[in-house]
Amino acid sequence: AMAGEGGAYRLRCSLAGHGQDVRGLTRGLFPQGGFVSVSRDRTARLWAPDGLNRRFTEMHCMSGHSNFVSCVCIIPPSDLYPRGLIATGGNDHNICIFTVDNPAPLYILKGHKNTVCSLSSGKFGTLLSGSWDTTAKVWLSDRCMMTLQGHTAAIWAVKILPEQGLMLTGSADKTIKLWKAGRCERTFTGHEDCVRGLAILSEMEFLSCANDASVRRWQISGECLQVYYGHTNYIYSISVFPQCKDFVTTGEDRSLRIWKQGECVQTIRLPAQSVWCCCVLDNGDIVVGASDGIIRVFTESLERTASAEEIQAFENELSQASIDPKTGDLGDINADDLPGREHLKEPGTRDGQTRLIKDNGKVEAYQWSVSEGRWIKIGDVVGSSGATQQTSGKVLFEGKEYDYVFTIDVNESGPSYKLPYNITDDPWLTAYNFLQKNDLNPMFLDQVAKFIMDNTKGQTLLSTSAQFSDPFTGAGRYVPGSSSGSSSIPAADPFTGAGRYVPGSASNAVAPVGGVDPYTGMGAYQSAAAEVENIYFPKKDAVTFDQANPTQILGKLKELNSSATEEHKLTEDDLITLEKLLSVTCNTSSETPTAQQLQTLWRAVNWPEDIVFPALDILRLSVRHPTVNENFCSEKDHVQFIVLLLKFLNPKGKQANQLLALRALCNCFVSQAGQKLMMEQRDEIMTQAIEMKSSNNKNIHIALATLTLNYAVCLHKVNNIEGKAQCLSVISTVMEVVQDLEAIFRLLVALGTLISDDTNAVQLAKSLGVDSQIKKYASVSEPAKVKECCRFVLNLL
Repeated sequence: AMAGEGGAYRLRCSLAGHGQDVRGLTRGLFPQGGFVSVSRDRTARLWAPDGLNRRFTEMHCMSGHSNFVSCVCIIPPSDLYPRGLIATGGNDHNICIFTVDNPAPLYILKGHKNTVCSLSSGKFGTLLSGSWDTTAKVWLSDRCMMTLQGHTAAIWAVKILPEQGLMLTGSADKTIKLWKAGRCERTFTGHEDCVRGLAILSEMEFLSCANDASVRRWQISGECLQVYYGHTNYIYSISVFPQCKDFVTTGEDRSLRIWKQGECVQTIRLPAQSVWCCCVLDNGDIVVGASDGIIRVFTESLERTASAEEIQAFENELSQASIDPKTGDLGDINADDLPGREHLKEPGTRDGQTRLIKDNGKVEAYQWSVSEGRWIKIGDVVGSSGATQQTSGKVLFEGKEYDYVFTIDVNESGPSYKLPYNITDDPWLTAYNFLQKNDLNPMFLDQVAKFIMDNTKGQTLLSTSAQFSDPFTGAGRYVPGSSSGSSSIPAADPFTGAGRYVPGSASNAVAPVGGVDPYTGMGAYQSAAAEVENIYFPKKDAVTFDQANPTQILGKLKELNSSATEEHKLTEDDLITLEKLLSVTCNTSSETPTAQQLQTLWRAVNWPEDIVFPALDILRLSVRHPTVNENFCSEKDHVQFIVLLLKFLNPKGKQANQLLALRALCNCFVSQAGQKLMMEQRDEIMTQAIEMKSSNNKNIHIALATLTLNYAVCLHKVNNIEGKAQCLSVISTVMEVVQDLEAIFRLLVALGTLISDDTNAVQLAKSLGVDSQIKKYASVSEPAKVKECCRFVLNLL
């Protein structure tokens, strides 16, 4: 017997059902012991173990994709769907969500701009998807919450880690990235080719497999602990055995490999070139899917092993396979030097060892089986690749898969161009896009299209060309590989800020209940044993920075003005104008600021950054006045106004400028014009502002927390879940680094305001692990408001 517990894996059954390559597998939750498969035949199938014999029965076949289905995962049970849901991703750029008893999708998630090739589900209904469009997206029920951007090529693999808020993505850019609350925390480098699969070992460790034919074991902290070699070609998938660190892999070398204690202990060859996917069932049985469309299950259990006839049939099928020497699966082959059949009399030295012999001029390949003590024929070695290209479109171009990648020489002297093509594409449209992309003369159109048709004879799927129409008029819907990027996405992308925000009516000021304002501390505060009332959130109005000392500000302005260069120097009249502006905006006078005052202020805030801060302070105070707010935040000037403030939020800039720019942004929220502008520019402002988390200045942290709180106040009024997702991500990220309790308090109020009256936001906060992040503040003794507010938030979570 072999090393390790249990015997060797042997065939349990072969399941025909799919019409083309089986591209994805996952163990099912219902029915118990079953699994789900997806295929290039555009379907997903649910399989249940057959009680009587060793086989599985197809429960039902699910259809919803208009192109190949490439990946599948199970969404765990919820109150609404106690049997869980099935998610599938396809080359039609969509994700379909199915219940376990209906062949039609419950709903479809749209948003990716290219093939969705990997899915992973987390707690609380979150789903992570990876796509050839180089992004990963986080979904909650039927909405996209976040888009993870950072990879430079297709994302082939995604996994949600057990520790909340952590996610992994593996890409054709050869790296793996770890994301926390939607931000990239770490990049793992080491693989030398596309990363194709990921598997989780524990909260601290994970495995990856790649086209470089290696498996790597990593620590979350970033170090690579081990590299495993064994496969001789691309490794497509990796799956871990339950409750241990052993795993299985499949790949382009026609094999399934079983790894125990870090060693490859068994290699099972299959009669198909590409073994695309595998999963391990709860009982330890292994399911694999391959390019021949057959699903095969292997088991260690003697009761579940297939009958002798079935195993013989499998071996016969294997022995008739044609192995292409060019794939390198069997090493370098020189047929003249091969020994004859007598070579098989010597036993092998390890399981999975291959041996080639020559018999009557034919080269045959055999593999040693330790458990059976014999050589098993795994195929005939043939000269040319036969139909492998056609059966599994696996030419990689720019990290994506195509049925063909042609090299086109347009003229003798010039460079050659790569033309990727799938048999489902329209040859004319592909030719047209190719010429456009490479800036080539459109006169070549007939020639290139004819070249494609001649070189894919009998391969074009005629049925699909009916949906396409003239590429020049642009009529007709064009899906595959379209470079125009004109996909109509109804849901706004949370990070590009597409999708407009129109705020509701201006907020009415609401006096705090209980007579105490937690921000200014006005009013007497008794912490009574009585039930504390939640006076903290949802907050209804923006929090502003009002403290002012006009005399000091003007004194500093004059002092710096005297040392300013001629081009920046303000005249005596300018200084009087600014003094007047300050007095108008700081006192409740009935006068309104004049256009001249605002022009002078704009000149002052464009001073060099080492002397600009008193002018920024005047801006911070005056932008609270409705006239000033309208002037700077209205349609005509708002872009330069925001650009100016964001320029100061540079981590390398001066702290005084960073602080005053953040405070000015907070104060913009007092009027309708400012709120509208802040919400329209939310993505850019938040992305830039979060850089301030690395500051060591507590006042900057308080201002950053306040900005987040003011966003939460606006987002609470409109149900913008994408905006809330971004805001939650910022709260979670800033919480990690901030020490100051006033900043923490404001972040807690922001959090409470965001999740009040919104179950989706509560689920999202849980999936980001915010509850475990804030628990420690429930026991803060002083100030009491931190502890009380924290407890109210935890009650919602």
